Amino acid sequence: MSEHFSEQAFLPLKIAILTVSDSRGEDQDSSGRYLKESAEAAGHRVVAKAIVPDDVYQLRAVVSRWIADPEVNVILSTGGTGVTGRDSTPEAVRPLFDKGIEGFGELFRQVSFEEIGASTIQSRAIAGLANGTFVFCLPGSTGACRTAWENILRPQLDIRTRPCNFAQLIPRLREQ
Repeated sequence: MSEHFSEQAFLPLKIAILTVSDSRGEDQDSSGRYLKESAEAAGHRVVAKAIVPDDVYQLRAVVSRWIADPEVNVILSTGGTGVTGRDSTPEAVRPLFDKGIEGFGELFRQVSFEEIGASTIQSRAIAGLANGTFVFCLPGSTGACRTAWENILRPQLDIRTRPCNFAQLIPRLREQ
């Protein structure tokens, strides 16, 4: 298990949150709201939030804009990671990655298996690095977002987590 290194000061990250849905508006967006509230409660700043339909090109346009913005360190997307015909988040976002973080999807499904059993096989949660920005694509359910946030994202986005974390890598992500 990870632990905190108390001598290190907390580093707030700048996070953008994207909900991918054909049916949810701001009032129904419990997953996006959960991620925003959780990130802010952890001390991070939410610098952008949007809802887009399950459309490869609209989704890719928003994510592209955010990965080009030096004020965004992390993008959290929720929705569109299932296997139905309209689920297109992995197809939209994966081509934007400079590097994939394959272990994220694997770890998410492992942790999720403990909660929902074999149903986790339907999740195509992915993560990667694009232009020095971490991108995490989560399922659309609030429970799945909670699972990812509590078990993976919160500790990995906290620079105090040891032995290592994503936050400490941010200054080095654009090295050549």
